[in-house]
Amino acid sequence: MKIEQFFEHHGVSGNPFAEEDAQTDPVFKEHCIATTHHPSWGKVFGDPTEPATSVVFGEKGSGKTAIRLQIARDLREYNRANPERRVFVIQYDDFNPFLDRFKDRLGMRRSKHPLEHWKLWDHMDAILSLGVTQLLDQALGGPVDMAEPVALEQLDRHQSRDLLLLAACYDQSLREPFVARWRRLKRRLRYRAWKAKRFGALAWLVTLGVAGTLIGLQKWEWLETPWPYVFVALGWVPYLLRWLKWHFVAGKIVRQARVVKHTVGPLRRVLLRMSADDLVNQPLPNKERTDDRYELLQKFQGVLRTLGYTGIVVLVDRVDEPHLINGNPEQMRSLLWPMLDNKFLKHPGIGYKLLLPIELSYFIDREDRDFYQRARLDKQNMIPSLEWTGEALYDVANARLAACALAGRSPKLRELFDPAITDRRLIDALRSLRVPRHLFKFMYRVLTAHCNAFTEDRPVWQISAESFESTLALYLRDQDAFERGMGAG
Repeated sequence: MKIEQFFEHHGVSGNPFAEEDAQTDPVFKEHCIATTHHPSWGKVFGDPTEPATSVVFGEKGSGKTAIRLQIARDLREYNRANPERRVFVIQYDDFNPFLDRFKDRLGMRRSKHPLEHWKLWDHMDAILSLGVTQLLDQALGGPVDMAEPVALEQLDRHQSRDLLLLAACYDQSLREPFVARWRRLKRRLRYRAWKAKRFGALAWLVTLGVAGTLIGLQKWEWLETPWPYVFVALGWVPYLLRWLKWHFVAGKIVRQARVVKHTVGPLRRVLLRMSADDLVNQPLPNKERTDDRYELLQKFQGVLRTLGYTGIVVLVDRVDEPHLINGNPEQMRSLLWPMLDNKFLKHPGIGYKLLLPIELSYFIDREDRDFYQRARLDKQNMIPSLEWTGEALYDVANARLAACALAGRSPKLRELFDPAITDRRLIDALRSLRVPRHLFKFMYRVLTAHCNAFTEDRPVWQISAESFESTLALYLRDQDAFERGMGAG
């Protein structure tokens, strides 16, 4: 007996419980993303007009990735309805590129335990690089999902300068060469910096003047004296001093912005194309401190505000997946703890949605008073555990069946099981599964066991109590072994 045959009898197309990860689950993405939420959804999502931070802890399969996708989806809908008060969404969920660059910058001496050297400004650099690259993709043409329009013509000269400075420090696009993309942005912004060229123009003017004098007067013997060379050298001195200054600054940015992929040459070239007056006292990520990053973040917010974005939401997820972490709680703690800073999490106009593994909550309970004073988790809309009741999981299962229902049919979870399994027993069993992923795995296993026990000629359309109980007992045993590190899950 085939599972498809069983589901078709109950008015269901396909298997609603085949997928376990929201990232690749078409049933969730196409049908349930807008309607099936965790009971704590309102606290996590908050109000888009005033983005706020939420810190959520949940075990594997509890729906953290689903919540991230739902937040991103609902904010897209909000932006379509409110084009003048949009929210800029940054998805900070792929840490591998940043950790790879960070480890490379540390060198061999400190690379054995690289995350011990990770700081808050590394997170800020990573978030700014994602945000700036995304904004430039929208403005200059990028991935097809960058559908929200950006009118750079609204920016004044100072904001154009700010965006060019942010692009120089943080643009990480792989679509075209860094310098070529920065020049294209400069043309779009109609940014003119004639003063940036004056030293180069002076150098060439002196050089051509000396050459013209020699040719015009036919004084070739002067070439045997040091004076023509001295005059040419003096003409080039201001340009060379400026070149050396920005070469040195570019080198410091490359060293200190440890999660950003830069090389000194291209970065120096774009900085040299900006007016010295425009760069005076401007913050740059060239020191081991957060002060400059906060100022750059404020500049980024100012640019976004003019472009119609009144807030920013940063979605932090999949902390346990990077290859330098591999699910190690200590490594996750080293990566995330610098971010738990009240000044950072409560920065005006930005809401951080931290969707964290449950293992990190155990470290929270063992921290000292100084940590609590710095993090102020009591002000961060913290959810200690993303728990699901049996009733909530029952509703999730019914929602997925309804999403896959054939035309004119209304399948229910109750109908799949023998009446000998009472409603209370069914809900209690779902409660023991704890999270949606275990629900889907168990349903797939019990359906497979039931269908394998009968032939297509003699099908049975309801799962018996004996099959239900035996499969549940085996699944819970396997799950317990997985949680103790003794099984594959």
